[in-house]
Amino acid sequence: MENTLYTATEAKTKGRRLSRLPRGKDAVIWVLLVLGAIVMVFPLYWMFVTAVRPQDELFNGHFSLFPSHLAWSNFTHAWNKLPWTRFYINSIAIALIAVVATVFINLLAGYTFAKYRFPGRDIIFLAMISTLMVPIQVIMVPEFIITSKLGLVNSWWGVILPRAAEAFGLFMVRQFMVSIPDELIEAARLDGASEFGIFRRVILPLSGPVVAVLVIMTFMWRWNDFAWPLVILQNQSSYTVPLGLNLMKGQYFTDWTGIMSMGLLSIIPILLVFVFFQRYFIQGIASTGLK
Repeated sequence: MENTLYTATEAKTKGRRLSRLPRGKDAVIWVLLVLGAIVMVFPLYWMFVTAVRPQDELFNGHFSLFPSHLAWSNFTHAWNKLPWTRFYINSIAIALIAVVATVFINLLAGYTFAKYRFPGRDIIFLAMISTLMVPIQVIMVPEFIITSKLGLVNSWWGVILPRAAEAFGLFMVRQFMVSIPDELIEAARLDGASEFGIFRRVILPLSGPVVAVLVIMTFMWRWNDFAWPLVILQNQSSYTVPLGLNLMKGQYFTDWTGIMSMGLLSIIPILLVFVFFQRYFIQGIASTGLK
């Protein structure tokens, strides 16, 4: 009797597991998602394989997805070639300062465009959003001239300030702030709160999702930025991580294992920021109406 009951229970459990398996259209969707995940993860896997592959296996004429053995010494060898500690200090400082400045400016500007009425508000907003269609290469020369006259060449502030206010971030914040009820602001005004007090005590506590999106995207943009730091930073001691990776590309020989190993290490800060703010990331994207 006990064996019969056990068999019946086991059969029900197996039946539930089988019923959870995707079928029909769901199975096709799952297969496509798995294939898409493999395609997206493969470049990262290839970076890792190249980073730990022995040098003599790179150009031996044989293609292999797996190295013969893991050469972890490639990381230390590449790290000792250049002052990577200094590069990482520069990149982290620039990215963190830029995140604070960009988030603060975009929050204030987005709140102003969403909740205040003034002449030409919509025209100014559309004009600022239209700058998204202007390539950075078009404005790089006048930007450099202005930065040079301000004495900010070869400094962190020369990299940070020209990108402190982003039209994309302004658009996201404005779209998010529109969804905040005006009654909350009016109630705070009736209680005698100042305009900045309303922003600090009412708006900021409600803006967690959009702040998370701004932090992730701003940190990623500043950390991966290559063109503008290449123009404004002239001494190697002030270089960032992307510029350091570019230094590893020689005229006659390129150390691919070194580039891939340092490239893998450069991904870690972005992953840490995303993991820390991922709870609010999807909610922030949905709240701003971006698809």
